[in-house]
Amino acid sequence: MARVTRAVDRFIDVRARSEAEIARHLRESEIDIAVDLKGFTSDARPAIFAARPAPLQVNYLGFPGTMGASFMDYIVADRFLVPEPEQAFYSEKIVWLPESYQPNDRRREIASAELSRAAAGLPETGVVFCCFNNSYKIQPPLFEIWMRLLRDVDGSVLWLLADNPAAVANLKREAATRGVNADRLVFAPRQDLPQHLARHRLADLFLDTLPYNAHTTASDALWAGLPVLTCMGTTFAGRVAASVLNAAGLPELVTHSLSEYEALALKLAREPTALAAIKAKVAASREMSALFDVARFTHDLEAAFSAMHERHQRGLPPASFAVERTA
Repeated sequence: MARVTRAVDRFIDVRARSEAEIARHLRESEIDIAVDLKGFTSDARPAIFAARPAPLQVNYLGFPGTMGASFMDYIVADRFLVPEPEQAFYSEKIVWLPESYQPNDRRREIASAELSRAAAGLPETGVVFCCFNNSYKIQPPLFEIWMRLLRDVDGSVLWLLADNPAAVANLKREAATRGVNADRLVFAPRQDLPQHLARHRLADLFLDTLPYNAHTTASDALWAGLPVLTCMGTTFAGRVAASVLNAAGLPELVTHSLSEYEALALKLAREPTALAAIKAKVAASREMSALFDVARFTHDLEAAFSAMHERHQRGLPPASFAVERTA
C-alpha cells in the first residue's frame, strides 16, 4: 500500500466507511471512471457500484469473468481471455488490450540466498513437477494426468502448496489410490514473496490447472525462471495462463487439449535438452517480453481509460474496442 500511496496524487482510505458513504464521496469528487478490482471475490463491495457513483464503471483484474451487472460498463481483457465471438456472453463491453490484461511488477524481489532441493524436502535428482496454485483449483481430471506423469517419469515428484491439512491429506490419499507413493507429493509451506519466488528455481516444470488456470501464480513462476505448461480452457478463468504465456513470447507452452498437455509434459520431462531450451527462453523473457514491460503496459491501460472517457464525453454509449499497439 505504501507504494500505491506514494504513486498517486490523492489516496483516500475508505475501508471504514459504508457503501453509501463511499458512493456519495465518489459523486462529490466527480470521479470520471470507477474501477472495481474485486468483482464478486472475498471482501468485495459491489453495492458501491450498484449505486452508480461514476459515469463509467469498469470491471478489471480481480474477478475473472463478467459480473453480469447492468451497472458495470466495461471489462478490461485481451483477445485470449475474451475472443470476439464470445463478447455476447458478457454484460460489459469488452476492452481488448494488445498484450495480456495482466500487469506485472518488475520490482518483485527474488531472494538471493542459496537454496537446495534437500532443504525444501525435494530429491536432489529427478524431475520436479510443480504447481503452486491454490488446492481448490486441483480437479480430478488434471490430478489423474499428474499421477500418470509421476508413474511414467522415474524419480519424479510433484511439488504442491500446503494450503491446509485436509487438502494435504486428501491429495496424498488420492495419489496412493492411483498407485503413486504418497511421499512423491511434496508440500511447500507458504512463505514471504521473495523466498517463495526463489524456490521456484528448484523445480523443472510448472503444471497448470484447469478449468481455473494459474493467474498471478503463472507470472510469478515465469518471473522466477520456471516454465509454465497450461491447457487453454473455455472461460476467462481458464485462459489467463495462455494470455500470460503469449505475452511472454512462449506460445509453445500453451496446449489446447488435455491429451496434448500430458504429451508435452512427458516430452519435456524426458528430454533434458528440450527443457533446458525452454528454460533459457523463459529467462530471456524477463527482459525482452511484453509481459514484463511495465511502461508498455501502463501506456496501453491509460489509452484504454482515455478512449472510454472520450467516448463518454462525446455522448456515446459504451462500446467494445481494441487498444491498438502504437509503440
